[in-house]
Amino acid sequence: MTTGAAATALGVLVFSPNLVVAAQPIDEIGTMGSQTPLPPSSMSENQSSSTSSEGVFIGESTQFTTLPNGVKIKDFKIGTGTETISSDSQNVSVQMNGRLINTNAGITFYNTKNNNPDGFGAIPLKISLSRGEALPGLETGLVGMKKNGIRRIVVPAGDLSYDKYPNLEPKPMNDADQRALDSVVKNSRRDSTIMFDVKVERFSK
Repeated sequence: MTTGAAATALGVLVFSPNLVVAAQPIDEIGTMGSQTPLPPSSMSENQSSSTSSEGVFIGESTQFTTLPNGVKIKDFKIGTGTETISSDSQNVSVQMNGRLINTNAGITFYNTKNNNPDGFGAIPLKISLSRGEALPGLETGLVGMKKNGIRRIVVPAGDLSYDKYPNLEPKPMNDADQRALDSVVKNSRRDSTIMFDVKVERFSK
């Protein structure tokens, strides 16, 4: 392949090494790697967006967007339709997992895929926003998402997370997962920042 040329293989657009590689659209959580926010010095000026207009993930070097309250978000898929989740949306149903950044995003303490009691599919987490049901940091990160959208939400330790609201959703589904979460949140010497990967199934205004 000559420099600047492009070819397609298995549905993946491949460019020469000096160009950005555009991966296939990501349609499910759990296939997004484990990238956490990069330090600002590692970013170039042309890497301000994490997706194309079609919702295609542009690459692992793209940076997160930091919201005013410190929550960081990164879209992997924009979603469909024109309606977006607002701060008071009701009946928000999401498939999601939660991981502990302190462990290099290696320990999952929450995953809706494990909520499948009858074997017919994972039951999503269902919450209404601004009702005190879910972590404030998670709620903030959901705002602006569309149906079928996929987003990574990084909630800092403190007043937006389990440090202040240990009993809010998403709650670990078993004792082992609860212990994993507590081992970080209840240890002041560890960073209790949480990373959620979320896919929106439905919501109402």
